[in-house]
Amino acid sequence: MKASRIFNHTIKQGFQGIYRNRTMSLASVGSVTAVLVILGLIIMIILNVSAISVSTKEKFDEIYVYLDDSITNQRIREIGEEIGSYEGTLAVVFQSKDYALEKMKEEWGEDGRLLEGLVNNPLPNTYVVQLRDVSYASALIKHIEQKDGIEEVKYYKDIVEKLISTAEFIQVFGVIVIIILLLVSIFIIQNTIKITVASRKVEIELMQYIGASNGFVRGPFIFEGVVLGCMGAFLAIIVVLNGYDYLVSYSNEKLFSMLSVYLIPANMISLDILIIFVTIGVGIGILGSIVSLRKFLSV
Repeated sequence: MKASRIFNHTIKQGFQGIYRNRTMSLASVGSVTAVLVILGLIIMIILNVSAISVSTKEKFDEIYVYLDDSITNQRIREIGEEIGSYEGTLAVVFQSKDYALEKMKEEWGEDGRLLEGLVNNPLPNTYVVQLRDVSYASALIKHIEQKDGIEEVKYYKDIVEKLISTAEFIQVFGVIVIIILLLVSIFIIQNTIKITVASRKVEIELMQYIGASNGFVRGPFIFEGVVLGCMGAFLAIIVVLNGYDYLVSYSNEKLFSMLSVYLIPANMISLDILIIFVTIGVGIGILGSIVSLRKFLSV
């Protein structure tokens, strides 16, 4: 039998199976979409928590001193000299609010355009204080907080430890949830294929009787599963990437001004999400189809 004929038969019968069982097909697509949206949410959380943890780890030996906007340049210099004279201080680096804004734009990449319209720069002038050792942190922070012209002092060690434990919990919990949801999706696609198999059982038995190959019989059902999985995957990609891009646009400026952290831009992870979702969608479709065929057709 010519390969082109087998291919045409596979495509035609696959789409016919989806159309005949529209309700179950929609349920299958919906279940795959739901699983991948939740998977996307968990991936986004893990990626961002991990990125924040790594970024914050680098600040273990640094204290960020945010200065009051109302103080003079002379007072800014005095504060820097006073901090630098403390025995626990290794280095003091001044970062102007304008420099901080430009750096933030660079780190945001394409999303940096969102900061172009700012009328007033919300970021403070800052001293970045590098410690000789973390054991000096508590005393130095108390020393700095007593000075005039200090808006806030931030030190990240406790935050990082909490982030690391949170990231580990999210990873374990996320894997468990995803496994359960993947099994549910496979089960629903399996039932969809099973209904298609049952509706065409006489035709399939006739094909087997006249000597049709296993590939010829299996092909349409596997193709049907792949199509359903891909449809669910692409719907999930649209929902996840658009939703995440909106979240980044809405929250990054606020997150940075409050916590000095920001979410990973959507364009940096969109390709990874596309590959992961399509792979899982196709995998779910193929696995669900094969399970149905082996169980009910014995071909």
